[in-house]
Formats: sequence, C-alpha cells, structure tokens
Amino acid sequence: MENKNKILVVDFGAQYAHLIARRVRQLGVYSEIVLPETSLEKLKDCSGIILSGGPSSVYEEGVPRVSKKIFELGKPVLGLCYGHQLMSFLLEGKVEQGQVKEFGTAQLEILKQEGLFEGLQEKETVWMSHGDSVKELPAGFEVIGKTRDCEKAAIANLDKKFFGLQFHPEVTHTPNGLKIFENFVLNICNCKKDWSIKNYIELKCREIKEQVGNKNVFLLASGGVDSTVALALLHKTLGEKRVYALHVDIGFMRQDESAWVGRQLEKLGFGNFHVINAEKEFFDCVKGLVDPEEKRKAIGQKFIDIQNRELKNLDLNPEKWLLGQGTIYPDTIETAGTKHSATIKTHHNRVDSIKKLVEAGLVVEPLNLLYKDEVRALGKELGLSEKLVWRHPFPGPGLAIRCLCSNGILEDVSDIQKRAESVAKEFGLQAEILPIKSVGVQGDARTYAHPCILIGETDWKTFEKASTRITNEIKEINRVLRLLAPDAIDSIELIKATLTRERIALLQQADAIVMRAIADAGLMRDIWQFPTVMIPLMVNGGGESIVLRPVDSMEAMTAKFYPLDEEVLKKITDEVLALNGIGAVFFDLTHKPPGTIEWE
Repeated sequence: MENKNKILVVDFGAQYAHLIARRVRQLGVYSEIVLPETSLEKLKDCSGIILSGGPSSVYEEGVPRVSKKIFELGKPVLGLCYGHQLMSFLLEGKVEQGQVKEFGTAQLEILKQEGLFEGLQEKETVWMSHGDSVKELPAGFEVIGKTRDCEKAAIANLDKKFFGLQFHPEVTHTPNGLKIFENFVLNICNCKKDWSIKNYIELKCREIKEQVGNKNVFLLASGGVDSTVALALLHKTLGEKRVYALHVDIGFMRQDESAWVGRQLEKLGFGNFHVINAEKEFFDCVKGLVDPEEKRKAIGQKFIDIQNRELKNLDLNPEKWLLGQGTIYPDTIETAGTKHSATIKTHHNRVDSIKKLVEAGLVVEPLNLLYKDEVRALGKELGLSEKLVWRHPFPGPGLAIRCLCSNGILEDVSDIQKRAESVAKEFGLQAEILPIKSVGVQGDARTYAHPCILIGETDWKTFEKASTRITNEIKEINRVLRLLAPDAIDSIELIKATLTRERIALLQQADAIVMRAIADAGLMRDIWQFPTVMIPLMVNGGGESIVLRPVDSMEAMTAKFYPLDEEVLKKITDEVLALNGIGAVFFDLTHKPPGTIEWE
C-alpha cells in the first residue's frame, strides 16, 4: 500500500506484534507489519515506525535486529519491550538481564507528561512482560517514566522523537495504552485518520475473489464466532452456491452443541451445509495419548482426513475447491506464525498438513489478520445477531484440550514447594505445588511449568498480588490457583489418565453447570471466556479435580482472571463438587501472561 500516512510495525516475533497494528488501526490510521530485514527504502514510506517486543535478548548472537540506519531516516520511532531494549542497544546504551522479572501489572510513575504521555496521570497502571532491562541510556536520552522494579521503564530522545517503553501499551491491561498510541501516531507522527473496518471488508472481499478465482470454498464450521463470521463473509463475497459448510461433531463438544449449531446455521439461511458425527473416529485418534501437542496434532490431522473424505463423498472435485478456515491471528502468532516468534502451542488448524495447504495457496482464511474484538465488529457489520457475535470462544479441539492427561509419573517438586511457601506466607496463605504442568507464555516465549495452589481465605486483590509475585519470582511456576474445595489438602495423587468418553462426559457436565450459572447471573458479556478444565489429580482420596478459569480479555493476547462474585462461585463449586467423580475444585488466578487462557 503506497501511502505515507501509515505506521510500520517491525515484528521481532512478539506475541503482541499484530496487536500493535490493531491499536493503530483502531485510531483510524493504516498500519502494516514488516520484518526486521525490510529495506530502508521501504521503511522510508511511512509516517512513523514502531519496534515490537520479542522473545530474544538483544545481546545474544543471531537475534533479529534492524539496521542502525533506521534511526537516520528522520522518522519518529517508538520501541516497545524488546524494541525499547534494541533501540538502546543499537544507539550504544547498555542492556542487561534484570534483577527481577516483571510479568503482569505494574505502576508507572510518569516523570514527563508532555509528548508521549500527554493527558495521562502522574501514575498509570501498565502491563509488563520482560526479563531484560535498559541499564545505561544512549546519548541524548532521558528517563520519562519508571516503576518499582524498572528504573528506565520509559525513555525518550525528544529532539529526534525516539521513545522507548519497557511495558506494553498495546494490551488492554495497560488501561491508557491507546492514549499513548494516540499521542505517538496522531500528534508526534502527525497521521490523519483515513482507515476503517469497512475498508478492511472491501479489501478482504477483493482478496478472496482474487485467491478463489473460479473455485469454490469448503469450510469446516464449528459454530463459534470465528467460523460463523468467516462463513458470512465468504457468503457475502462468493454467494451461497460457492460455499459449502460442514460441521463435525468430534465428541469433545459441549453438551448438545452440534444440534444447536445446526439450528443456528439454518436460521442464518446458510442452507448449503450438513452435520456429521465423527465421535468414534476422534476418540480413536487420541487413544492412549498424554502429550498435549500430540493430542492437538492428532485432532488437527483427523479434521483434514474427514474433510478429504467428505469432499469425496459429496463428489466435490478437490481441484475445484479450496479449504476455508475461521483462523484468527492469535492462532497463527502462537504457533510461530511470524518469522521470529516463539511457539506457544500448536493449534489444530496449524498442523503440518494445513501449513502445506496454506503455503500452496489452497486455504482461504478471511480473518487471519484479525483479533476477536475485530471479528465481532465484522460480524455485526455483516448483520449477525448479538447472540452469535458474543458467544464465548471455544477451541477447535474442544474439551479435548481442557481434559488433561497423565502417565502418572511424579516429579520432585520439593525445592519449588519451599520457595512458593515462603512467598505465600507473606500473604497469610499456604502453598502447594501440583505434580502436573500446563502451558504458559512468559517474555514472548513458551513455558511448560507447574501450577501452585494457594490455600486460605483473603480478598481477590491479595490473591492477585500473591499470584503475580509467585510467577514473577519462581520460574518453575507459570500458573497459580485458589483452592475452593475441599477446605484443606491432606494428600494429592496423580493418576494415569487419557481421553475417554467417561472423562469427557464428566467434564461436559461440569462445563454445563458453569455456563448455566454465569448465564443466570447475567455474566456472559462480562466474562470473555470461561474454560472449565479437568485435571487427573485426586485430592484427599476423592475424584478428579476441576479448575474454573474465567477471564476478562478483548483479543486473547492478554487476559486477566475474572473475580467472580463469591455467591456465584459457591453455587458453581457446590454443584460441580456434587458430580460423581469430582473431588476438588480450584480457581485459576493467573493472568496472561504468564499463563495462557487454555491449559494445553
């Protein structure tokens, strides 16, 4: 797009790189993602440059870097996290590993309110996710903001319009982050507002027509927000006869989910679809699997096998049909979808066979550069109902990734236990390390670490502070839970467990209890997503354990746990604990980062 009225975002592999571009577009200004290797000639074609975060350390060999000459182009530059450190490093400042790693919220003390911080308060809440820090400033720079654990959290060379922020203004949990972008994009870079979601729809419709040509599109429709909006956009672009939707009941759906999906698609007038029951095939493909990556890959491949079979059964010539998917950007960025990003988890729609189809241009993904909030805005623009647009996100592999498995082999966690107890004690709580692991994201990289249980009574704010302290200070822990029931832990037993119909049926019952309770309480819009997770742990000799994971988010790249009303929480806990086969209930107190929304 030849247009100097735009912001270029240099992507160093950050989980939030496209979210930065999203924030700029939110201001009505076009933004484009580019790689560090992009030529200086192309980098000149903009009004300003933002350097993203990333999983690397600037002082290591072989890490992604831009040319130092980028700072000679006369363009305003804003460096975020890794970008902030890299700018300091290239301009001969000093970057070192920090004494304390910061993950989660922090209080920024603003020392200069004009310019980048115009209109902000003297103290602002910001979102941190870093281990390294700037120790010595480059020539011409000054400190314009600091936190308790980061003396140079915000720096600037005001004459050259270079700014560096150690925190992430692009995430919603930096409440006034958009104001910072507004100051940079509109005031410092002097951009004009000439970009909108309607422009995106027009552009994407043209792209779909160009990619599809004379072919048709075969879409696997889960019935969730993403696949439904993708289906609506494809219908708008190509017409009903050229789009065929298939819903597969994989056996890992919510109770009565597939029947509900069928009814909704009919109501929308998408008659060119059908539903098949493939429960047995999916349970067979994951039989005996314990590793979460293997489960995801097996399920993803089975989707493709069924798609190919259905194409054949329907006599749809594969040479005349492309595969459609409702993939959104978090699905691609978290599977190393950009050149320098780290893999957080493998999504079912990003297994190897799908990647090959994508590379061959055989997959149509009309939402692959959008986040959930943008998808919802697009759905509204396309005339979908509020009920469909505001459905809670549900993963493609369904409850299969919310039902943890185990080979029953215990690890020695005694050393971690002592350190966790020490921190918990400061908050008047007890701590217990669970002998399982879950996926997390810390410093833009994947972690696979232990959850820690906090035992005792206190308020949500204290639980949050304790959770943040533990995950910041103990790298072997990426998730913190609150014990809801029973009242105390006398013993924990890790049991051997795989995906079986019995376990999934039990989780379906627990999930149904949760969804009914929050619907009755009027919380479906307040809570962005509410995974109910089953883990193969027997507490005090009882049945397996359930983890409640309600989160508040906008685009899934960051999230905060949602503090449920205690009355609602007790109702859910009592009903779940009454299920035959459940012996304990926990509440996930972890933000993202350091924990992902899903456990696997």
